[in-house]
Amino acid sequence: MSADTKKDDAAKGESVHPGKPVTVDRYTGGARINHWITATSLVLLGLSGLALFHPSLFFLTALFGGGPLTRIIHPWIGVLLFFSFLGLFLRFWKANLWRREDSDWLAHGRDVLAGHEERAPEVGKYNAGQKVVFWSMSILITILIATGLIIWDQYFSAYTTIEQKRWAVLSHSIAAVVIINVWIIHVYSAFWVRGTIRAMTRGSVTGGWAWRHHRKWLRELVTRSSGRKSGGTPAE
Repeated sequence: MSADTKKDDAAKGESVHPGKPVTVDRYTGGARINHWITATSLVLLGLSGLALFHPSLFFLTALFGGGPLTRIIHPWIGVLLFFSFLGLFLRFWKANLWRREDSDWLAHGRDVLAGHEERAPEVGKYNAGQKVVFWSMSILITILIATGLIIWDQYFSAYTTIEQKRWAVLSHSIAAVVIINVWIIHVYSAFWVRGTIRAMTRGSVTGGWAWRHHRKWLRELVTRSSGRKSGGTPAE
């Protein structure tokens, strides 16, 4: 076989086997750790809170060593959640500010749900749905922490009245039910949009995912990192 023939075969082989898929850095390691601490805290708070919410759910206290320990641990997990989510809030609040295209994106909600996201306007790092989840979580966690402190008798019973505690318990319970539903929507959406989980496990997404779901963000990344390898600049 001649050298030219070998070169031709090699060229054909290169055309058959595509190169390594392009990836784009989306979250740093610190951001991912921060996210999973927050997520774990929310799950533990939900389970321990439900265990204390109704006698039919009391069996859940076994996960925390029994009823007394559950009552002790629950508020301290809330403290962990507060500081963990505060870290996420400081990282991402600017990227979650509402913009004109977000209202337009919501108006195309049916197209997005039908898989025709190309009909919706291009969005930045987060779309309108993600921003609604972010701000809902921010408000609800603030309510939960504030009301939780009011009903934390071990340390704050001397500073509040019985009436205040009653309203706090009611507000705390309502906020807890709402945030559990927001969390379910958040998790479901992460699995529904294929490739999203990878962002919080590996820190990166495929170029195709970024182009389809967050095209404006991808354009901004390319502009900022012009001349660099794609994905070389992580965006918290």
